[in-house]
This record gives sequence, C-alpha cells and structure tokens, in this order.
Amino acid sequence: MVDPVTVQLLRSRIACLVEEMHHHFYRSGYSTIVRESRDFSCVILDASGGLAVPPPMFFHAPVYRHLTTRIRALYPALAPGDLFVCNHPYEGGLPHVSDMAFAMPVFAEGALVGFAGSIAHKADLGGTNPGSTSASATEIFQEGLLLPPVRIAAAGAADPDLHRLILANSREPELVAGDIAAQIAATRIGADGLAALADRFGAAVLADAFAALRDGAARALAARVAALPDGRAEAAGHMDEDGVARGRPVRFHAAVTVAGDRITVDVSGSDRQARGPVNLRPSMVEACVFYALIGCLGPDLPFNDGMRRAVDIVYGRGTVTNADPPAPVSSYQKANLALVDVILEALGTFNPARAIAGSGSTGSVSIHWLGGGRPGQARLQYEILSSAYGAGPGRDGCANVATHLSNLHITPIEILETEFPCRVARFEPIADGGGAGAFRGGAGFRRVYELLQDAVVTRRYDRAVHPPRGLAGGRPGRASRFVVRWGTTDAFDAPAASRHSLRAGDRFLLETAGGGGYGDPRRRDPAALRRDLAEGRVTPEAAAAEYGLPETAGRDRATARRASAPRPR
Repeated sequence: MVDPVTVQLLRSRIACLVEEMHHHFYRSGYSTIVRESRDFSCVILDASGGLAVPPPMFFHAPVYRHLTTRIRALYPALAPGDLFVCNHPYEGGLPHVSDMAFAMPVFAEGALVGFAGSIAHKADLGGTNPGSTSASATEIFQEGLLLPPVRIAAAGAADPDLHRLILANSREPELVAGDIAAQIAATRIGADGLAALADRFGAAVLADAFAALRDGAARALAARVAALPDGRAEAAGHMDEDGVARGRPVRFHAAVTVAGDRITVDVSGSDRQARGPVNLRPSMVEACVFYALIGCLGPDLPFNDGMRRAVDIVYGRGTVTNADPPAPVSSYQKANLALVDVILEALGTFNPARAIAGSGSTGSVSIHWLGGGRPGQARLQYEILSSAYGAGPGRDGCANVATHLSNLHITPIEILETEFPCRVARFEPIADGGGAGAFRGGAGFRRVYELLQDAVVTRRYDRAVHPPRGLAGGRPGRASRFVVRWGTTDAFDAPAASRHSLRAGDRFLLETAGGGGYGDPRRRDPAALRRDLAEGRVTPEAAAAEYGLPETAGRDRATARRASAPRPR
C-alpha cells in the first residue's frame, strides 16, 4: 500500500504534467481552434486507461477510457514508442469526426504503466461541408475521413503514408499538419513525464497511487449520494430540431434514482436517434452525467474514472443518446448541453440549493472563404461562441461564457479581422437577455459580421424556438437569433442551425441565448435591480413589466447612468 502523502504528491505531479502538456500544445498550435478557442485536452492515464486527473475540457474526460480499451483490444502487444491515432465516434468514442485523438503507451520495468493522450479539433478532415462539421449531415460519412484506432508510429518509427492519407483528405492540409505535429509533441511530453515518474517512484508505487486516486473518487461520490434523500425524479427538455427534419423538436429525457449510496441516471426515454447530426455516443452521455453530478453535489469532488463505481447509466439503443451507426454526430455539443440541462433539473429535486435554470447552450460559426481568405492565412474561419448560464438560488447567471462542460474561449475580434476577410461591426451584451427572476439569468451577446469576400457560412446552434427555461417561477432566457443579410430588405431569420452562401458585403447577425431566471421576479432585491438598470442589463420597460418597478423610476435611473458615463475625448 502506498501512503497518502505519496498519493497526493503523485496526483500533484500528474496534474502539473497535464498542465505542461496543455501549455505547450496551446503555444504550438497553428489553428485558431487550438491557440484561441483551446478546443483540445491532454491527459495522463493509468494502465487500464483510467483517468487520474480531469482536463480543463471536461467533456473529453470519459472518452479516453473508451479509446484505450479499444486500442488494447485491437493491439494486445503494445510496445514502447507506439503511437495511436483515432477520430471515430463509434470505434473510439470520440465526440465527432473533427476531434482527433492520439494515445501513447508508457512502459517501465518492462510493463505497461499508463498512457499519455490528447484530443483536439481539426480545422478540416474532409466531408461534405468545409470544416467537416455540419448542421445538416444525414450520415457520418458526410462528416469527414474516419480513422478507427490505428498505429501511426510503431516502436518510435512514424508511418508517413498514414500522415499523407490524413492530409490528402483535408481542405486545409498545412493547418492540420501543424496542429497534428503540435499535438503529437504534447502527447510525447506527457509520455516522457509519466515514464520519469515511474522511474523515480517505481512502477508498483505509481500503480498503487492510481488505484488510491480512483478509490478516493469513488468513496467521495458515494458519500455525497448517500447524503441525498432516496427517491426518483425526472425531467425532459427539447432542442429546436436536428437540422434535417425542420420544425420537429428533439426530446431529451432523464430519470434519476437515488438508492442509498448509488445513483442511476436513465436517459433511455429520449427520442429515437435523429436524422441530423445531433446524436450522442455513450462517452458524451457519461460526460453529461458526471459533470451534472459534480455540479449538483459539489465542485470539490475529485473527478476520475473511479466515480463510475457509484453510478449506473441506462441507455436506450437507437436513441439520440446512444445512436447506431452511421448516424451523424457532428453537432453533438448542443445536444450535450440540452441533456445537461435536463439532468441538472432532475438532480435539483434532490439538492434544491444547487438547482440551476436552463443555460444558453454553446455553438459555432464557420466561414469558408471562397475568395481564398487573406494571403498566407487559412481559408476556413471557425469560431466557438459562448452564451450564458441560468440563475440559481442565491446567484445570478454568468453572462458571455461557454456554458457547461467545455471551458472554451472565444476568438478575439483583433485576431479575426487580422487573419480573415471579415469585419465585426457590432459586439455587445443583449439588454434583457437573461430571464427575469429573483435571481436573473445571464445575458447572451449580439455580434454582426460583415463579409469582405464571398463565403459559405455554417451556423450550428440551438435555443431559437425553445429558449432556456426558468426555474421556480423565473422567466425563460431570451431566445437565440440568426439573421442572414442583416440590415437589408432581403434580411431573413434563419434556423439556428443552417448553411448559407453569401456575397462580399453581406452581413449576418448572431444573438446567443440568455440563461433562465430563478424565482419570482417581483422578489428581486431592489438594490440588485437598480444595479441592473445602471449597468444597462435590464431596460426600464422590462423593469416595469417583469419586476414591477415603475417605468418612470427605471427611466430616471437609466438617464442617470447615461449622464454619468465617460464621454469620448
């Protein structure tokens, strides 16, 4: 048995190693997806593929166990210097085809002691749509090149043919090649660091420490579950549509059962798998479940794969939460976030102090520049955009952040306008964007793009028809909006997920959804409402209609805010 001090020392060393991997990848990435949005994760795993500490990109955390389990089944004779690549949602558990994983086994004293791994979104891996991600694919083969777990380096010798095959299927081969090189380098940093730990502490001590970390996480979660009342709660919610069957909402359902120190989350009541690309693989459902449990039961819970012992997840085969191939999956993240809202709503029944209203989801916009883009830059502009959290008891929702699961960043305007032929004409928070309540939902933002070249614009988002729900009497958040050819007589509201061919000079408007409010708006603290008015988060009209403040008082406060604002010099 390893002593607790050594366990915590190794945990800290592994966490620092993961941070080092992230830092080097972030600093070495070629695409804005990596170096601005930071859409990637790096991890250290034990010999069974179990996670030791979670990456900042939480929803990648459960994927690695699926990936390494499949690698070991396909390649029982692993060797030092082997390196594996995979982007297959069905064979490797990856979120979607654009996410490429690398995994490297690590050996010490002649035995496998663990893996170093990484996952990162690639700019383009082929498929029907530039950027590979799609709002309307009907099968996974339309979403890009599929790589089951395959060896891309054997005993340290790289396979150049496989590299060429990957790049031959990309519209942005230089960008993808640069990100792959950076990702492999970060993975090797992790492998070298884990090998050094095994050499210093010994393979047996390292294995015992991994086991102790798993046992600790299992016990911690079981204790929090045991403190909940036994019972069953369920909740359901909807996405606007799947991107193909227009106007038909997609239903997610979760039933949560607590019995002693075990908890069961049953998602089998969700809709049958969708024709469009909003389907989920079990690894993504696991991410939603564990994220929601930590959020509801305590953010201090140490996540790793040991938590699986206290949780049972029930799937329904052929449903949107456990689709059969070749169902498309490229718009999985907005499905993740719809499912998280549903699970959190059910869990809030057991722990009302940690309940939260519906959040504004997360989406992306990709612009394929038909004029070639700016000289020396990529032709594909891909952005992940944030929104806002719902409110909860005692707290307003956060505004203009990536909600749940991902911890992603938005790309600065300065980078966009420098590297791509676009102009961002407006970027501002939306007044009255958050749902009214005793505690107000966070507001989304409004952004207007002007295209300087002809382009194909693909928007993947949700919450235009079914906005984030309020809770305990709180109002819904403001719905999202996507307006094509904004500011002209030809302008029209497009579905939240859709694709459009636009000309140079065209503009489009994006509005992200706001979070739902919590509690009766008439019970909002007057000082908080005055602050909302002073900061422009709530308009005088909404203060009167939703919160019961006389409109004249609201206008007086708004006028005072404008008068006290600094004037341009």
